Amino acid sequence: MFVLIMSGCSFTANNSDQSTLEKARAEGKIVVGFSGEVPYAYLDENGNLTGESVEVARAIFKRLGIEEMEGKLVKFDSLIPGLQNGSFDVITAGMYITPDRCLSVDFAEPDYTIGESLAVQKGNPKNIHSYEDIANNEDIKVAVMNGAIEIEYLKAVGVKDSQMEIVQDIPSSIAAVENGRADVTTMTGPTLENALKTADADKIEVVEDFEQPVIDGESIRGYGAAAFRIGDDEIREAYNEELQKMKESGELLEIISEFGFTENEIPHGVTTAELCEE
Repeated sequence: MFVLIMSGCSFTANNSDQSTLEKARAEGKIVVGFSGEVPYAYLDENGNLTGESVEVARAIFKRLGIEEMEGKLVKFDSLIPGLQNGSFDVITAGMYITPDRCLSVDFAEPDYTIGESLAVQKGNPKNIHSYEDIANNEDIKVAVMNGAIEIEYLKAVGVKDSQMEIVQDIPSSIAAVENGRADVTTMTGPTLENALKTADADKIEVVEDFEQPVIDGESIRGYGAAAFRIGDDEIREAYNEELQKMKESGELLEIISEFGFTENEIPHGVTTAELCEE
């Protein structure tokens, strides 16, 4: 069973001595924070919450004896505060593992890896093919979602704050390019492809020859994972154990392939500990 609650981040006190895992197993339910971003977590045409992150979490929690996920759909930048204040027990929203975020949450091991993408107005009038192209032309304005990792990537290659049009969600990013408030928007490849389909944005096109950003000498790939409260080790370790089994059996690929992911997006040999230290 799945219950979806449209919610802010109200705090619910829990004075029980039970661990998060013990409580979830006893109640048969866990409270999960999501953000509306295709293909990671979103409402389908029937109003049901689904997506790569959602379905991976659903499968793992069932393996742990937790049948119901009570989903709280919030803005992306409300996810970590909501986890910290007890609004939910875990975040599964396609969130990248980064050193800064590792100071605020404990990530599980990554369940996917993906690169970035750009969308511009038809014909690419400002000839944008990389983040560096944006940095090298101060007249270019880029739309990016508040709290997204792309903000860090853009700054790292020299894009100025004044060039960024910070928006609240993915549809607003697309709209900003459509109406001319921005020249370009950036997000992960699958997210962008699905956003353009959903918006029916015929004035916008994907930059096919986009050059992945190179930061500190390395091409950037993001690694996404579920996140737990710091110190909530029991449930995180149990989650990781089941995730590893799914990687080895092929079940993980079977689940995420429904959302456009391939074997190339399965993370192998990269750990959360390494990503937190970079």
